[in-house]
Amino acid sequence: MTATTHAAPLTLRRLDLRDPDAAALRERDALFRRGAVPDPAVREAARGILDDVRARGGAAVRDAAARFGGGRPDGRLLLTREELLAAADAMAAPARDALETAIANVRRFAETQRPAASTRTTIVDGVVLERRWLPVMRAGVYAPGGGAPYPSSLVMGVVPARVAGVETVVVASPADGEGDVHPVLLGAAGLLGVDALLVAGGVQAIGALAYGLADEDLAPMDLVVGPGSTWVTAAKIEVVGEVAIDLPAGPSEGLVLADASADPRTVAADLITQAEHGPDSPALLVTTDPALADAVEAEVRALLMTALRRDILAAALGDHGRIVLVPDLSAGIEFVNGYAPEHLSLDVEPLEDTVGRIRNAGSIFVGRWSPESAGDYASGANHVLPTGGLARACGPLAVEAFGKYNQVQRITREGLQALRPSIRTLAEAEGLLAHRDAVEIRFEGDDA
Repeated sequence: MTATTHAAPLTLRRLDLRDPDAAALRERDALFRRGAVPDPAVREAARGILDDVRARGGAAVRDAAARFGGGRPDGRLLLTREELLAAADAMAAPARDALETAIANVRRFAETQRPAASTRTTIVDGVVLERRWLPVMRAGVYAPGGGAPYPSSLVMGVVPARVAGVETVVVASPADGEGDVHPVLLGAAGLLGVDALLVAGGVQAIGALAYGLADEDLAPMDLVVGPGSTWVTAAKIEVVGEVAIDLPAGPSEGLVLADASADPRTVAADLITQAEHGPDSPALLVTTDPALADAVEAEVRALLMTALRRDILAAALGDHGRIVLVPDLSAGIEFVNGYAPEHLSLDVEPLEDTVGRIRNAGSIFVGRWSPESAGDYASGANHVLPTGGLARACGPLAVEAFGKYNQVQRITREGLQALRPSIRTLAEAEGLLAHRDAVEIRFEGDDA
């Protein structure tokens, strides 16, 4: 997508909910139900690419790369663990030190998330149920690339997988326009002990992870995670049923809830940070104070003047930026919970009381010293987060996503005898007499 250049001065669209009319309420409700699932036409096109990858394997991935980009000039798809380790050894010290810090912090937080190995419950005497947590065996992690490398996304996907105990982790990331994968991303993969790196992007990469590439000796993954473009999201949705995914994720989004006590310059910086993710990234300020809204808008204009990616920033803010005016803090909190943002920055008083009233947000940044950038790179929290309002029911990528529970049922003769009347009655009510008989046959000859 080509960024739209907006004429200065930039004006952020306003939604006034202090005394809303029907049109304002409709606009609010549309924001609340914006969704993370791509356009059906994108999904249909993605389905065609996926079908081709399933049928033709590596040849289809190479053909897609020739059409859409993301491949190597020599057509090679897989880089080995040994090559990735060599890339880690070759990294410059500052990049390696920064990555090792990020990895250590993410691992420290992830290690608190691993569920208990098992729990047992006695239902009645002779009926014991066990719930066991086990990691998946094979996980694929998508890390965006191409235009810019995202080693931070690779860290966020691989570290919790390794903490969970996943045996095989394969990363997919596209090459740039010259056919190269950035050395820092390769080095990060080496530091993380990734088993292989698939040089592919978009739909074809998700298809390769989901279906495997028999001609490249790449087995199908059990789980595919990671953020990406609309096409990546569409592909992830389409492969569900044959492979598990973390969640569909639309464009990155952020919301700042601020009042008159906030610093307009840091609020503006947080909005610009969010807009930097891409030209389709929503960035919202929700405030009780019109004067703050005006001051933030002025600061946004000033900061854009010297911003490196100002065309992208202006496109995101001009098309998807908003200032929402609310009558009071409670109304602001209500808006936040209805919108369910991926990133939420809070700069209000009372601060901690407000944190306690937030139900729906992917990651919450508390106070002016907690910028989103910290969570994106180094705080240890995961930055793979629900978008499109999915924070109403989903949370950040975590260790739990890389495992699953199974149930173990241990029933003795006495336990089955206790359950027998209920089984018989319910099976007969449903007309599933073979279910009843599978129990009764065990008691043939019994006087009970």
